[in-house]
Amino acid sequence: MRGKRSKAYRKLMSQYNISFGFREPYQVLVDAEILKDSDRFKMDLVGSLERTLQGQVKPMITQCSIRHLYALSGSEFPEKDQIIDLAKRFERRRCNHHELEQPLSEKECLEAVIIHGGENKHRYCVAAQEGGIRTMLRAVPGVPLIYINRSVMIMEPMAPISAMKRERGEREKFRTGIVDTRPKACAKRKSVKKKIMPKPAAPKPEASTPKSGASKPVGCGESTNGADNKEKKKRRRKHRSAKIDGVPVGAKRGLEL
Repeated sequence: MRGKRSKAYRKLMSQYNISFGFREPYQVLVDAEILKDSDRFKMDLVGSLERTLQGQVKPMITQCSIRHLYALSGSEFPEKDQIIDLAKRFERRRCNHHELEQPLSEKECLEAVIIHGGENKHRYCVAAQEGGIRTMLRAVPGVPLIYINRSVMIMEPMAPISAMKRERGEREKFRTGIVDTRPKACAKRKSVKKKIMPKPAAPKPEASTPKSGASKPVGCGESTNGADNKEKKKRRRKHRSAKIDGVPVGAKRGLEL
């Protein structure tokens, strides 16, 4: 796949994801004709679908489409068994038409499976070679359409009804996303009350204990006079070299004697 086409398909699938809620693995309903053409062109159908849709796929086929493959003529389609074996590897989509004696046409069957209330409720991608099927599904919003053209797998551009719904959804998202946060002129300013903090609880009074150095009870024989408890000052002994009235103490004592 060329880079330009790959980039366009990636952008297209991103739009389907955002606007219509598609998610991987993409559910791809195939018709009998695209199975026959992929075998004729020797294409890897699953690999081509993943490259086209830019993601993992879950190929599916309806019960009516399988019955149409079994009804093929072996002389006209010598690879009939190979085509049926490929279809059997796909997930079977129950259309509840298996009880009918003859299968519905693929257009009627796919219309009953895909369209619910005018919408692609189950988000199917459709790989169909039959032009009538693609024409019918272009009128349903949100249906990616794929087909093979000269051994090249093509994804159609988004149908006009799908593009209109996508643009309408984008406008609604834009309008709801704009919120005027400016205060109105007539609006009153709300007063905010200060939060009242609880007052701390008062500490409990502790039992009084005698401090160190406090007065002890007076025992027998103990004096209560504070002067008696103090140490007496030591008498300072004067040195012999000391002088009294300019005369050495020792000399003065000799004179007195």
